[in-house]
Amino acid sequence: MAKPFLVYGRPNCKDTERALALLDERGVTYDYVNIEEDPEAEQFVVLYNSGERITPTIVMGPEEDRPILVEPSNQALSEALDALGYEDPRQERF
Repeated sequence: MAKPFLVYGRPNCKDTERALALLDERGVTYDYVNIEEDPEAEQFVVLYNSGERITPTIVMGPEEDRPILVEPSNQALSEALDALGYEDPRQERF
């Protein structure tokens, strides 16, 4: 079983809400971290994003070479999930 993703986000962030909805639709396991309540998480996001509080910042698994997506579009997030071998349960199978 795949390890959970880590989604750094903020309340009322439409991009975070959109990304979480897509992950839910795809059946992806993730842990959500609210950067407004976790100073270490906020520091990670700011350092990773060159001083910006950009959300969502999505760490796709625990490995050292894991992909990290920043404010991805639905298409970019879906493509990354496909590349990691996550089947899309929304697709019809014949």
